[in-house]
Amino acid sequence: MKSKVKRLVAALGTAVVAASGLIAVAPTASAANLTEFHEQDVDWAACDGFAELQCATITVPLNYRKPNAERLQVAISKRPASDPAKRRGVLLLNPGGPGGPGLDLPLYFATNRIAETYDLIGFDPRGVGRSSPLLCEAADQVGTLTTRPTDAEFANWTATARAAEEACARAAGGIRPYVNTPNTARDMDVIRAVLDEKKINYLGFSYGTYLGAVYGTLFPTRLDRNVLDSSVHPEWIWREQFKAQSRAIRDNVDTFFAWVAERDSRYGFGTTAAEVLATSEELSARLAVEPWEGYLDQSTWDVVVGANARYREIWDLLAEDMALIRRDVLGQEVAPERVADAVAATRALYELGIAQTVPGVFQTVTCEADWPTDLNTYYDDMRRYRVQYPYGFGVLRAAPTECTFRTFKTTDRVTDLKRTRYPVGLVVQADSDPQTHYDGGPAMATRLDDALVSVSDEGTHGLYARNECVTALVDRYLVDGVLPGSRVECPGAPRPDVPADGAFAATADAERPAPASDLEARVRDFVDRKKFTGPGY
Repeated sequence: MKSKVKRLVAALGTAVVAASGLIAVAPTASAANLTEFHEQDVDWAACDGFAELQCATITVPLNYRKPNAERLQVAISKRPASDPAKRRGVLLLNPGGPGGPGLDLPLYFATNRIAETYDLIGFDPRGVGRSSPLLCEAADQVGTLTTRPTDAEFANWTATARAAEEACARAAGGIRPYVNTPNTARDMDVIRAVLDEKKINYLGFSYGTYLGAVYGTLFPTRLDRNVLDSSVHPEWIWREQFKAQSRAIRDNVDTFFAWVAERDSRYGFGTTAAEVLATSEELSARLAVEPWEGYLDQSTWDVVVGANARYREIWDLLAEDMALIRRDVLGQEVAPERVADAVAATRALYELGIAQTVPGVFQTVTCEADWPTDLNTYYDDMRRYRVQYPYGFGVLRAAPTECTFRTFKTTDRVTDLKRTRYPVGLVVQADSDPQTHYDGGPAMATRLDDALVSVSDEGTHGLYARNECVTALVDRYLVDGVLPGSRVECPGAPRPDVPADGAFAATADAERPAPASDLEARVRDFVDRKKFTGPGY
C-alpha cells in the first residue's frame, strides 16, 4: 500500500489550485534589456529521439528583473509547416502539468490540419526535461495514507507534505523562486523573438490554458489566434482548483453508478444509483478489513472506481470487473481463471487512473499563489472529503501539500487575467473533466470574452485531436480564422453498447449477449489506445 500511495501523492497531472485574490503582475525588465536574448543565434539540428523534429537550445534570464545575472536554458523544437504556401506563422504548444515536457508535442499533431499551416513549436518549460532542470530530493512518506483517514492519521499527511517541501528546498531552493507561470510566459516571448515572429499563435492544454492566458495578459500585442483546451478556473489559482477535482470525480462516479443501476440484471449492484453506492460502500468496508487477493484494499478500490468512472467507453469493463470482485468476495462461485483475469484487469485499471508529474516543477509552480498555513483549514476539509469524495482519492486534494510549508519567497504576484488587443480565442471544456472542473471553462471564456466549446457527457481531459467535433472546430478557427460561435456544444465519446434492463423483453434468452471473457485484454486494449497520451494526460 505504501508504494501505491506514494505514486498517488505524486499523481494528479494537471491544474491543482487555491482561491486567491487576483493582483496585477509586478513590472519586469524592459525590452531593451532583453535585446541579447531576443537576438541570440539559434542553431537548429536534428532532434535526438524525435527524428521528424528540429531542436535548439536558447538562453533566458533566470530572473527577468536582473537579465544580466544568472541564466537558464530552454529546449525548443520545430516541425515546419508541411505546406509552405499556406504557412501563416508559428503555433506554440504546451501540454499542461505544470511541468509537462512539450518538446515532442508537434509530433502528436503531425496529421492534423494545423501541421500544414503552422510551424509547430514545442518546448520544455524552464525546469522541465531538456531545459535547465528543477529537481527535488525524494522524501519518504510518513505512515500510511488512505482514502478515508481518521483524524489521528491527519498528522501523517502533514508530515509527508512538510518532508517533501524540505527535500525540494535542499535540492532546488535557488531556482524555485523563478520557476513560475509569468516567467514561463516571458520565456515564450523570447522564443517568439528568436523565431523572428511578430506574433505567436497558441494551443495550450490543462495548466497550459492558464499559461496562455498569462502570456496574453503580459504580451497582448504579440498573441494572435489562441485555443485553451480543458481550462483551469481563473479564480481558483491554485488550491480551489485542486479541491474541485474531487467534486468532479464524485459527479462521474454518481453518473456511472446510475448507468450500472439500469443494468442490475447484468452487474447485480442495485436498481438505483443509491443502491449501487450502498453496495459499493459495503464492499469497500469489507476490503478495508481484508484486501481481495492480497491486493485490492479500500483505498485501491476507491481509486479504481473513481479514476475510471470518467471514461464512458469502458464503463462496461469497469462494471464487469466490480461485479467479478464482489462475487468472489461474497464467496460466490467464480472460476479461478476469471479471478486471475479480474486481478490483472484491476491492476491495469489502477495504473490507468494514475498520472505522474515531473519532479520539482509541479510542486513549485503550484506554490506561486499563497496557500493556507492554518492546518485546521486542511483538516476541516479532509473530514468532509473523506466522507463525500472518497472515490479517486479525493481527500488527497484537500490535504496539506508542499505549498502549505513553502520555503521560498515568490517573485511574481498572481496575474490579473484579461484580454486586450488580441483576437477572440476558443476555450474547450468537457462537462465531466475531473482534472480541470467544467466550471473553469465558462469562467475562463467569460473572463477573456472568448468563445466556449463544451463537450457533453465526456470525462476526457484534453479534447483536441481526440474528439472529432472539437478537432474540426479548432482546425477551422486556427487554420481558417472562423469562430464557431459564442457557445457551441459537441458530443462526447459514446457510452458502451450494453442494453439496460428490460431491453430484452422480447428477446429469447439464447439471443442475449453473454459477458465476454479476457477482461484484462479488453482493458489493456483501451490503455494502449490511451497511450497517445500527449496533452492532458
